[in-house]
Amino acid sequence: MNQTVAIILLILLGVVIISFLINLYNKLVMLKFNVDKAYGNIDVVLKQRADEIPNLVNVAKHFMNYEENLLARLTELRTSYNQTADADKRTELANETSKALSSFFAVSENYPELKSSNNFLELQKRISELENKIADRREFFNDSVNLYNIGIHEFPNVILAKMLGYKDKTLLEITSAEKHYDGVQF
Repeated sequence: MNQTVAIILLILLGVVIISFLINLYNKLVMLKFNVDKAYGNIDVVLKQRADEIPNLVNVAKHFMNYEENLLARLTELRTSYNQTADADKRTELANETSKALSSFFAVSENYPELKSSNNFLELQKRISELENKIADRREFFNDSVNLYNIGIHEFPNVILAKMLGYKDKTLLEITSAEKHYDGVQF
C-alpha cells in the first residue's frame, strides 16, 4: 500500500514538473513571437512609406531642379530597403530614409510652387500619417522587447531560456536626427 502511494505521488510530481516546464516553454515562445510580430508590424508601415517615395520624387522632380542628389538618395534608399531581407539592415535603412525625408521636406520649403501643389500636399500628409504609425508601432515593439527581455531573465525562466539559446533583443532607439527639432520655420 505504501509503495502504491509513493508511486502515485511520484507520477503526480512528474506530471506537475512536466506541466510547469511546458508552460514555461510556451511563455518563452509566446514572448519571442510577440517581438517578431511587433517588428513585422513596423516593417509593413515602413514598406508603405517606401512605396510612397517614388510618387513623392516624381511630383518633386517637376518643381525641384536643383535637388537631384537628394531625390536620387531617397530613391536609392527605397530600392535598398525593398531588396534587403536582414531586419537590422532594414532598420538602419529606415532610419536613413527618415533623415532623408526630413531633409527633403526642409528643402521643399524653398519651393513655394511645390508646397502649394495638391499632389505634394497629399503625399506629404500621407507620409506624415505613416510616420505617426511608425512611431506607434515602435512603441509597441519596444514594449514587446521589454517583456521578452524580462521574461528570459526571470527565475526560473532564465534556466530554460539559456538552454534554448534565447538572447536579449535590442530596443528600437530614436536617432539623434529624429530628436533634433528646429521649431517651426517661416
